[in-house]
Amino acid sequence: MKAIIIDDESRARNLLSTILKDYCPEVKSFEQAPDLLSGVELIRKTTPDIVFLDVDMPDHLGIEIGNFLNTEELNFYIIFTTAHSHYATKAFELNALDYLLKPLRPKQVREAVHKASCKVNNDSIRNQLQALKTTIEKNTFKKIGLPVSEGVIFVKLEDIICIEADGMYSKVYLQGGKKMQLISKPLKYFLSILDGVANFYKPHRSFVINMQHIQQYVKKDGHYIIMENDIMVNLSKHRKDEFVQKLNQLI
Repeated sequence: MKAIIIDDESRARNLLSTILKDYCPEVKSFEQAPDLLSGVELIRKTTPDIVFLDVDMPDHLGIEIGNFLNTEELNFYIIFTTAHSHYATKAFELNALDYLLKPLRPKQVREAVHKASCKVNNDSIRNQLQALKTTIEKNTFKKIGLPVSEGVIFVKLEDIICIEADGMYSKVYLQGGKKMQLISKPLKYFLSILDGVANFYKPHRSFVINMQHIQQYVKKDGHYIIMENDIMVNLSKHRKDEFVQKLNQLI
């Protein structure tokens, strides 16, 4: 594979180059660019398989790359590198875009390079970049990107009824007659990115629910919740008081 590193800090570029050389033998060649525009020129010249892209650079942010390349030119795997806050990293996760936290570590980079062998399609990359840019600019979380076999689908958070653990996968149930989506992410992935997002709650180890879509709370047979799609969700004993308190806030 061919790689390009776009970062305004020379030390960061050199560190990543060393990691690629010493720990990632599948990367046969790599080049560097100190800013986004020179990086775009390098992309057009070398047609890389993977681009490591710094988020915060002078003149142009990394997330603006979609403004300078046509859809057919976005045929590489993007991995953002960032030292940003928890908010920014959550934005990447919500929009299903890969990122590495600085300072970079060999294990992180190795795993990212391995994943890069499964590219997403051009339209998906462009949609993800636009959604990420909107999320960061508006400082709000309204949609989440769900990685599926065809690419990524974006759904409104308010349309999620509940999420059920299924081993290393998760079943995401949506309202409006939309089918259930089986996502190759464990439930803890969704717990992380929905942490602090209003109305989402974990009543049981196997479920995250949107409390706006509760149909009924049943106080018998161990206590359980019925969602609008008729999915029954058990309520853990140690969460009953907390759940009732949250439920009362919605009434």
